[in-house]
Amino acid sequence: MSVSKPFRAGVPMLRRLTASLTLKLVVLIGLFVALPIVLYGQFESADSQMRNLVTRAIQDRSALIAEALAPVLRETDPTAPMNLNRDLEKYASSGTVLKLMYQPPAPPGAPSASRFFLVGSAPPLAPEAVTAELEELSQRGLLQRLSEACTWNASDEMRYSRADGTVELLTSIIPIRVRGNCWILTTTHVASDFLNTSIGRPYWETREVRIAAAIYLVGALLAVLVALGIRLSLRRFRNVADEIALGRAVDATFVERNTVPELAGVARDFDRLVHELRRVSREIRQSAEDNAHAFKTPLAAVQSALRPVQRAVPAEDQRARRALEIVDSSLARLLGLVNAAQRHDMGTADMIDAPRVPTDLAPLVEEAARQVQEIVAAREIGLVLKLERGIAVRTAAGMLEAALQAVLENAISFSPGGTTVTVSLHASADTVRLSVEDEGPGIDEEKIERVFERYFSSRPDDGIGSDRSARHSGLGLWIVRRNVEALGGQVKVANRPGRGFSVTMVLPRFVVH
Repeated sequence: MSVSKPFRAGVPMLRRLTASLTLKLVVLIGLFVALPIVLYGQFESADSQMRNLVTRAIQDRSALIAEALAPVLRETDPTAPMNLNRDLEKYASSGTVLKLMYQPPAPPGAPSASRFFLVGSAPPLAPEAVTAELEELSQRGLLQRLSEACTWNASDEMRYSRADGTVELLTSIIPIRVRGNCWILTTTHVASDFLNTSIGRPYWETREVRIAAAIYLVGALLAVLVALGIRLSLRRFRNVADEIALGRAVDATFVERNTVPELAGVARDFDRLVHELRRVSREIRQSAEDNAHAFKTPLAAVQSALRPVQRAVPAEDQRARRALEIVDSSLARLLGLVNAAQRHDMGTADMIDAPRVPTDLAPLVEEAARQVQEIVAAREIGLVLKLERGIAVRTAAGMLEAALQAVLENAISFSPGGTTVTVSLHASADTVRLSVEDEGPGIDEEKIERVFERYFSSRPDDGIGSDRSARHSGLGLWIVRRNVEALGGQVKVANRPGRGFSVTMVLPRFVVH
C-alpha cells in the first residue's frame, strides 16, 4: 500500500506545483506592477521638491533683477523711444537671456491690451530679429502668459523648445508694476542645467523615467517568460504523468519532455521514480503469486489429509469431531486469508502500474450482479438495479470491479431472507455516485467510523458466522476505500433511516469532449 502512494501522488503533486507556480506568477506580476508605482510616487515626490527648489531659485533671482530694474523703470518715459539693453546687461550671465517687455495701458473703457513691446534684451537683439522673436513668443503662447501675468500681477514659468527642437528653454516671467505701468521681465535659461527635474512638464515625460521604464519592462518581460517557461515544462511533466497513469505512454520520459535546463535533475528523478515503481509492481505481482502458491499447496495437502480422519472418527465422539470441524474451519479461513492477501497485492500492483481507461459503469454493475445472482437466489434476497446509461469513469482493470464485488458481498451477507439489495447509479456534471443499499441490521453508530479499518468486522460470532469467517477477513471495505481513493474518488457509509446500511462510492466522471 505504501509503495503505491508516490505514484498516486505524482500527478496531484505536479498539479499542485503548477497551481503554486501560477499563483507565484500572479504575485510576481503584481509585484512588478506595484513596485514601479510605489517607486514612481517616491521619485516624483523627490522631483517635486527639487523642482520647487529650482523654480524658487530662478524666481528669486528674477525677482531680484526685477527689484534692481524698478528704479530705472521709474525714471523711464514709456512714451519716448526706449532701449534698456545696457541696463539688462548688468544682470545677464552665461546661458541666461533677459528680455524686458512693456504693455501699453488700454484706453479707458476698453479691454486690457494684449500687445507688448520688446524694449530691452541681454544679450542684445539685432533690430531685424525683434519681429521674429515676438512671433516665436506668440506661437509658443508666451505673449498670452505675459498678459495674464500683468492682469493678475503673478509670476509664472514655462518650459518649451525652439522651433528646430535643438535647444530646450526654461523661462521665468516676473511682472513689474511701476507708476501704473506693467513691465514684464522674462528670464530664459537653457534647460540643460535643469533636466534632472520635470519643470514645465509631467514627471513621466522625463528621459530618465522613460529609460528606467523601458529597462524595467524588459526585465519584467524576461522574468515572466522564464516563469512561463518553467510552468510550461511543469505542464509537460503533468501530461507525461497523466499519460503514464493512463497507460498511453509506456516509453515516454520526463527527460524527453523537459525544455528547462534547471529542471533536468527533477526530470531524471521522476523517471527513476517511474521505473522503480514499475519494477516494484512486477515484484509485488510475482511475490503475490509465489506466496499464494507456497501457502495454498500445504493447505490443500492438509485439507486432503483431514478427510480420511474425519471419516474415521466415530460419530459418537463429539469432542473429536468438534476439534476436526475447528481445524477444517481454520483451514478454510487461512485459505480465504491467502486469497484475500493475493487480491490485495494484485490490487496494489494494479494501482501502481495498471492504466486507467474509460469504462462504462452500467455493464460493469450488471456483470457484478450476474456473479452474485446464485447467492441472492439461494438466500431469497432481491437484487434491484437502478442504472443510468452512458456513464463512464477512468479505472484500471479489476479495481472498480473488486470494490463493487466487495460492497455487494458485504450487503448480501448482512441481508436477511426476503429483503432487497438496491444498486443505484447516477451522475452529475462532474461526478458519479454508485450506491449499494441493504435492509440489514446496520452498524452501531459508535463503530461506523471504523468500518474502513483493516481486519475490522462487526459480524456476530455465532454458528453461522463460522462459515462466514471463512469468506470474510475484515478487508472488504478497506479495499473498497483504497481502490476508490486511488481512482480519485471517495467512499461514504451511513445507516439508512429505519433499517439497513448504505455504501456510496463517488468518482470523477469521464466526459468525452
